[in-house]
Order: sequence, then structure tokens, then C-alpha cells
Amino acid sequence: MNATQIRKGMAVLWNGELHIVQNVDHITPGNWRAIIQIKMRNQDTGAMIEQRFKSSDRLDVANTDKFDAEYLYATTDKFVFMNMTSYEEIFIPKEWLEGQEGFLKPNLPVQILTCEGEPRGVEFPTTIELKVVKTEPGLKGATVTNVYKPAVCDTGFEVQVPPFIEEGESIRIDTRDGSYVERVKG
Repeated sequence: MNATQIRKGMAVLWNGELHIVQNVDHITPGNWRAIIQIKMRNQDTGAMIEQRFKSSDRLDVANTDKFDAEYLYATTDKFVFMNMTSYEEIFIPKEWLEGQEGFLKPNLPVQILTCEGEPRGVEFPTTIELKVVKTEPGLKGATVTNVYKPAVCDTGFEVQVPPFIEEGESIRIDTRDGSYVERVKG
């Protein structure tokens, strides 16, 4: 597959090792040719690697499967999920979800990525709902603007929200980049 077609969450083989793509940036510096910068995690060592590719470079996409699972709980070094078909517990090392652990709340439906039958990663829903537990007081008459304030959600995840969001409100978060999407009515 061309480097331009690689997306976040894909499993690729690079230098003979399995990597899960964490982030993809398409860079076009002026008159130069496009560069695709891919941040990926080595699934054997847990090391995070940033690599630049030309748009004509090709990467091998790993033969993977996915199955539906539900987040249950965390131990000291692993997150525990339940396979929704077989009801068996799947243990995922915490370093595989570094930076995304704030999205995990009990009973959250996810998909577990497998390669050759072994769990290799977790794919979150595109958006999730979290409750704001700590933020600065709202401004009277505040409307949607480009000014944001920090908020801490019930899972410990920190996000920038508009000034009209108050403590106790539920908000929708985009799991692809961790950004605020909207206030949840209800």
C-alpha cells in the first residue's frame, strides 16, 4: 500500500516487525515533494518510532482481524477487556494505549486488533461521551468562540472545552485526536 493511504490504527510490517500506526501527518513543504510522517508503535518492543516516507514509498499492511470487546478494568500493568463473542478476558499491556487510557470507562465497546490470533491493539469508537468533573466556572453569556479552557473528565482525561461548558455536563470527545466535539444534551 502507498504511504499516502496509511491511516491511524492500521497494522503495518516495517523492517520485518509489526507496527500499529498511531499518527499520520501529510507534509507538503512548498515546492518540494510531499512527505508522509508516520508515528507507529512496535508491537513486540513497545517502542514508539517516527519515520518519514516519500509519497511513492510502499508499506506492507499486516494481515489482521478485529473482534468486538468491552473494557472491564485495569490492573497495575494491563487493561482487561472481554471478548463479546466468547466472553474470555483479553489482557492488553498499558504501554499499547499510552495517551489513550483516558478514553477508557467501564463497559466501553471497542475492537481488539489481532495478528495471527494474538491481540495487538485496541481500536476505539470514533467518539465517546465523558462527564466534566473539574473546570473553571462558565462565563455568563459565553457563546462558541475560539477561546477554550481546560477541563478534567471523569476518567482523568484532560481536554480543552469552550467557556460555556460547566462541571457535571457530559461532552463528546473525538478519540482520533482527543479533541472536544460537542456538548451532549440530556
